[in-house]
Amino acid sequence: MSFKLRKYTAPDFTQDKFVKAPDCKMEGALADGIAPFDFHALSIFPEYFKVNGKWILLEESRMDTVPVYEDGKMLSVEARRLKKGQLVVVGRTEDCEDGIYMHANGFNEEGTDNDTFAFRMNRTRETAFSKDFDEIVELLKHEREHGNIVWVMGPAFAFDAKARRALATIIANGYAHAVLAGNALATHDIEGAYMNTALGQDIYTQKNVHNGHYNHLDLLNRVRYAGSMKNFIMQEDLHDGIMAAAIRNNVPVVLGSSIRDDGPMPDIYANCYDAQDAMRKYVSKATTVIGMASMLHSIAVGNMTPSFRVMPDGTIRQTYFYVCDVSEFVINKLADRGSLSSKGIVTNVQDFICNIADGLGLKY
Repeated sequence: MSFKLRKYTAPDFTQDKFVKAPDCKMEGALADGIAPFDFHALSIFPEYFKVNGKWILLEESRMDTVPVYEDGKMLSVEARRLKKGQLVVVGRTEDCEDGIYMHANGFNEEGTDNDTFAFRMNRTRETAFSKDFDEIVELLKHEREHGNIVWVMGPAFAFDAKARRALATIIANGYAHAVLAGNALATHDIEGAYMNTALGQDIYTQKNVHNGHYNHLDLLNRVRYAGSMKNFIMQEDLHDGIMAAAIRNNVPVVLGSSIRDDGPMPDIYANCYDAQDAMRKYVSKATTVIGMASMLHSIAVGNMTPSFRVMPDGTIRQTYFYVCDVSEFVINKLADRGSLSSKGIVTNVQDFICNIADGLGLKY
């Protein structure tokens, strides 16, 4: 089967509530980084603002940012970036009362069963995910040619030989347009490519090697000496693993640091706001996001990702967001933090990525 995007249905602006709605109110930012006290905060859904009698869609949204009117357009701006005097929309209703409308049902699926009671409504380890795997495979095939795929991941893949090969093959075959992760994924993945271990343990046999606890520290030291991950991978002629696949195929990688990091790698964003800015650069282009085995990174990117994307031709399409984790808690936590458009898959991420690679017909 070929993947078919859900059709977006825009609001009917001929309805009385739209026609009779006032223009939205705007006030100047009080100072650099300070919004008016009644500022409007954006959601993940499409939001429209009435200006001079016309409803304007804010095309590139992000949850918890503020809408700023500039040069005839609505922009999504983090409060910390505001400049004194910038026009910020104020008002905290979302059904036209303040000239603001949040359109949460633009991508409703036809034929949805609305029974008030049914078993297994939530996604748990008992949920059947076969249909989800098939959908993801067909979606990735579509997105490779027509969209933009961003992978968000924790270090779990670096500890399994087959999962590393599967993910590297997916990246090498064009099913990734950006990779977002932390220091640990890169460190242990390149350790695997260079030493065949992750944290000193053989990535296939899981046997600890002599003095293996030095391996990731030695690896970090050598990469810092080389000056960058790319320099090290090229100097050592490494072709194995996730980072090598991304670097050799010119797929952007954004790695955010943490308090726990050893080293870190020379390419890491040590400042969290710099990391956020770098990640948003790619999230803002994403049409499909898949988060795997990283609660904090998945939640962070989920909060950055709107439920829709306005394409260059003006088409409004859904942004697909999947999160895979062995813990139901992570899946539920992501939804609780406002990423309402995400779909969770509760399974081992190493099995998940191998199933995806198999579904795509890739040899790894």
